[in-house]
Amino acid sequence: MSDQVHVSRHPLVLHKLALLRSNLTEPKKFRELVREIAQLLFYEATQDLGLAPLTVQTPLAPCEGYEVAERVGVIPILRAGLGMSEAVIDILPTVHVWHLGLYRDHETLQPVTYYNKLPNEPNIDLSIIVDPMLATGGSAVAAVDILKHWGARRIKFLGLIAAPEGVQNLSTAHPDVPIYLAAIDSHLDERGYIVPGLGDAGDRQFGTG
Repeated sequence: MSDQVHVSRHPLVLHKLALLRSNLTEPKKFRELVREIAQLLFYEATQDLGLAPLTVQTPLAPCEGYEVAERVGVIPILRAGLGMSEAVIDILPTVHVWHLGLYRDHETLQPVTYYNKLPNEPNIDLSIIVDPMLATGGSAVAAVDILKHWGARRIKFLGLIAAPEGVQNLSTAHPDVPIYLAAIDSHLDERGYIVPGLGDAGDRQFGTG
């Protein structure tokens, strides 16, 4: 496996991931678990964020500290990525959020772009694409293509569950993009779904399955 692929072994991630997979988990709890796991993965994916010194006044005395010095952008792939982007906002309220609408054609399994809300010029230092499932990798590759064409220089992908095929496709197309995941599963089935996976992440978040 590429050293750009990071699969969390944190006990809380593994515990919450099992609950997320269960077909007994209703949409409200499913959304909560998506947020919680996304936050834990975001911590791991942002350990290299640049800092600047900051002095604050405590009730007793001045204290030297730090603040995030980089502009971070979160790019959720609609619609399943929305729950993950909300989790990131809770941790880092200063993030910029730019939405990309991509869906997978169920006949060809190829990505189709239907929405792009990026500004005209790049205004962030680090772009983090969020999407719960990295299945064929088509949507992730297309999202990175769009961001690089836009002018993004540092890009990371943050997902929950991946298939080996998706990891391979994204790593091959964009070897400079680190991938952060909670799990890499067995394979894709004939419909392009991750096995064992968790089903359709969008449907399970929004109760539309």
